[in-house]
Amino acid sequence: MRLLEIVHTDTTDDEIVLTAFTLARKLRKIGVLSRVCYGFIGNRMMDPYAREAERAVLEGATPAQVDTALEEFGMAMGILAVFDMAGVDVATLTRRESSDPTYFRCSSMLYQHGWLGQKTGRGFYKYEGRQRVPNPEAEELFRQEAQRLGVRQRPPDSQETVQRCLFGMVNEAALILQEGIAQRASDIDVVYTAGYGFPRFRGGPLFWADSIGLRNVVEGIQSFAQRFGAEYGTPAPLLVELATSGQSFADWDAGRYTKASRNIAH
Repeated sequence: MRLLEIVHTDTTDDEIVLTAFTLARKLRKIGVLSRVCYGFIGNRMMDPYAREAERAVLEGATPAQVDTALEEFGMAMGILAVFDMAGVDVATLTRRESSDPTYFRCSSMLYQHGWLGQKTGRGFYKYEGRQRVPNPEAEELFRQEAQRLGVRQRPPDSQETVQRCLFGMVNEAALILQEGIAQRASDIDVVYTAGYGFPRFRGGPLFWADSIGLRNVVEGIQSFAQRFGAEYGTPAPLLVELATSGQSFADWDAGRYTKASRNIAH
């Protein structure tokens, strides 16, 4: 992985930050500055992305169907396969709690059964070496839990799966920009193309969002929220502002650069 998220706290000296970026270059890594929050930039954005992938499984999609949709979009690996590779327990033990009973319920059940992914030979998938194959026992477990929770069995198609996962990611990124956790939208794109397997030919999640139109992203989020409830989330204020004014994340970056240049000039 080429990415290094370099965290700047309120008490970090600027010289330390400069040293970290210098070291990143010497290591042939790509440094991106982040402020402090849960998950920093990359992992925080992965939370809503993976949440929708697991929710799709509860709705009746198989892990393979979800991951195939994401991989056909261009992701280096589907997120459920990523969980199996990293260890289902890793994310489960560090995840925030939620009042939504469906929130990462699949991962929680796998953890309770000790099915932690590749290191135990089964998780969302079963493993023959590193080759992933369907895990019928896990899929049946998910179906039974969905029935218990009253989750309607309506497997999303590949287009809906990708939209739900990526719209959630983009919305979280907009909040990250609003809060000043990341300096630029382009930094967020670098994080995801350099460290999280996002397809480079799509430019990064925010470049991709610009390419399909932010108004479409906002309307998509609103549509899914109407279908799945308020816990799905509402569009971030910055996202709504840009979409309403016909602007893009690239425009937002350019505006910040212009403003900074004027401040320096004065």
